[in-house]
Order: sequence, then structure tokens, then C-alpha cells
Amino acid sequence: MKTAFKRSVFLATIVLGLGSAQAWADNLSYATPESVGMSSERLERIAPVLNRYVDEGQLTGVVSMIARKGEIVHFEEYGVLDAESGKPLQKDSIFRIYSMTKPITTLAVMMLYEEGKLQLTDPVERYLPAFTNVRVAGPGGALVAPLRPMTVQMLMTHTSGLTYGVFGDTLVDRQYRDAGVMTSPDNTTFIERLGTIPLQFQPGTRFHYSVSTDVLGALVEAVSGQTLGEFFQQRIFDPLQMEDTFFQVPAEKLERFGTNHTYNPESKILEVSDRVADSNFVNRRTFESGGGGLLSTTEDYMRFSQMLINGGELEGERIIGRKTLDYMTQNHLGGIFGTTGQHSPDELPGMARGTGFGLGFAVIEDPTAVGGNTSAGEYYWGGAAGTIFWVDPVEELVGIVMIQHMNVQVPLRAVFKALTYGAIIE
Repeated sequence: MKTAFKRSVFLATIVLGLGSAQAWADNLSYATPESVGMSSERLERIAPVLNRYVDEGQLTGVVSMIARKGEIVHFEEYGVLDAESGKPLQKDSIFRIYSMTKPITTLAVMMLYEEGKLQLTDPVERYLPAFTNVRVAGPGGALVAPLRPMTVQMLMTHTSGLTYGVFGDTLVDRQYRDAGVMTSPDNTTFIERLGTIPLQFQPGTRFHYSVSTDVLGALVEAVSGQTLGEFFQQRIFDPLQMEDTFFQVPAEKLERFGTNHTYNPESKILEVSDRVADSNFVNRRTFESGGGGLLSTTEDYMRFSQMLINGGELEGERIIGRKTLDYMTQNHLGGIFGTTGQHSPDELPGMARGTGFGLGFAVIEDPTAVGGNTSAGEYYWGGAAGTIFWVDPVEELVGIVMIQHMNVQVPLRAVFKALTYGAIIE
């Protein structure tokens, strides 16, 4: 079922009791929960739970949003934007979305695929020659040739053989750190540094979360002839009216950007780990990271998500084909691995049993194995600072939660999903 967001400030004011019309409400469509088969009374359970997390100091601030059948039925904020000043969080606050950048970058590559500019089975070295002579770390540190080339599809599914360099301490991880891969000043330097380091695994043999999507960002630049930011802006953000999604916070929007926080296991408190004045997201940087560089608002990411659940279109703007999106949201791991690969559910938090990985998204295959209410075919991802989103095509449902906390200690995603699905009555 196709649904579209439309300008509906007055309805938002009536339905959700929002008071005066605000900019963030200008291009969202609101409805009573009952009109789309959800319970107002049951949705009211969300606020006490999230407020409790804030009151107990486990979260500083949260913005949550739920849409069903194209209509917003829940949109609330809790807590503060800045832990030190106590400035209140707002519905249009700007968040570091980190790895929620990955679905956007992967979509950009698939747009180029639809235009015939690349194939998913193409070797990455065809577009990024720095990988031409890449080797694989073998037993005892020996370097061996890849048994098959790293492909574009492998980058999209984290089966490329690459790693991140920050989650482990292998010889390859250390080389990432020594080369300053993740502190590269731009995508060109990033690829040059990465191309000198061996792969941690044979391509196409193991799911391993990595810088693969950052490589996809460099691939977009190589194929399109634009910077990643330019491609995003012209091809995705402008058509979807995502006016608050970018790689750097503009000066005129700084007041909507707050602190990031990290849980200290010794003191058991949230400590400020990134202040606005010192943040890389404020001070000019040129590395437009396809794997984790974007900032966004809850509303903007809802517009992106609604485009996805609509089959690639929003308000008459088609971003990608419906069949392409269907292909992206299938589990690709078995097809890549054949009978030789492995997928460890313990390798990455959030990748539980019953879950596979498509092109840019985790995909639920068996809801009973996941251990929480969901639907087969749901696809989702999250960010390092605790941001989360999921798209459930079966229920025509999108859920988004925005926070700014590294190393989150509360089961926020699972709890919010339980509260959301518990409110479905039709």
C-alpha cells in the first residue's frame, strides 16, 4: 500500500496536542492511532517507560516516533539535549546517526546500479584501483591471494573480508590503527590507506562488520564523479525534503545539536564524550563517511524510512525501483556464502538468531528465533550512539528512536518495539 506524507500542521495540533505549529511538523501527516489500527491508550505506555530511563539517569534525552500506514501516531521527546546546560530536547533536535548512514549509502550505490553504471558482481578494484593487489592475512601472518575478488555485493553485506580496526586486536586491526584509516581526511586518502592493508578474511566467506560501507561511499564518488555529500543532497535529500540531514551541522542550526555521552562502567554514569564546540560534526572535516558520518533529525529519517516502506517513492518522488528495494531487503548471506561461509550471531550486537543481512540492512527471517515481537521481512539498523529504526512491511509500520549515548545499557530497542507492537489492535 502506497502512502504519502503531506503538510498537515493543523491536524498534528489537533491529534497530538502539539500546541503551536512548528517547522518539524510541516511535512508530516498525522492521524489518530485508531484510524490506522493502533490504540491511543496503549501508545500512552511509551512515555512513562522512556521518562523513567531519563529520570534514572540511564538516558539523557530521547525522541521517539511511530508511523503506521503512512500516518504519524506517536512523536514525543523526553529529557535534555545538552547534559551540561540542561537545555531541553526538542522534536527537531539534530542527532549523530552514525551507522544509520549505511542504508543511505547502500541505497545510493543501488541507484547507480539501476542506471547501469555498475554491477553488484563487479570486482571493487574496477572502480577503486587501490584494491588491485590486495592480499589476505593467512595463518601466522602469511599473506595469500584472495580466492575470489571482493565484489560490490560483498561490501553491501559486510562479507568483503574487511574489518573496522577498532573492535578487535588482530594484526590486521592494528594495521588499521597504525595507518590511521578511520582518521583519514577524505575518501581518497581513506582508500589509499586501506588498500595497503591485507584483508582479515577471504572475501565472501564470513559476515564481519567493517568499513565496507565507507568503501561504498568512495565507490559512489568514483562512479558518479560527485562527492558523496553532493550525491546525497541532489539525489536523495532534496527530493525527499530531508532538510536537516548532512555531514556537518550548519552554523544556523547549532542550537539544535547537543552533547554525546558514553556510559562509564566504573562510575556507572553517563559522561559527556563529545561537546558541540569540539565536535568533528561542527568543525569542518572533509571525510564524508558513508559508513557513519551523517547527522539527521527524527523527522528526516522518518521521511527516508517512509520512502522505503512505500517501495522507493515518497510524495511523487521516486528514489529507487520497487523491485530493487525488494532485492535489497532479502537475506543475501546464503547466496554469497554458498556452502563455505559462516555467520556468527555473536559477532555483532543486534544480529541475533533468525536474522540475516541484505544490502545495507539486517533482515528478520524467523521472528520466533529473534526473541521479540516483529514480523518476517522486517529490516532495520542502528547507530553507535544508540539511534535505531526499523521498517515492517507486513504491518506497514516504521519505528524510530533517537538518543545520543555510546555503550547504551538499557534494552531500548527491544522495549520500544514491545510497546509499539503491543499497541497494534487491527
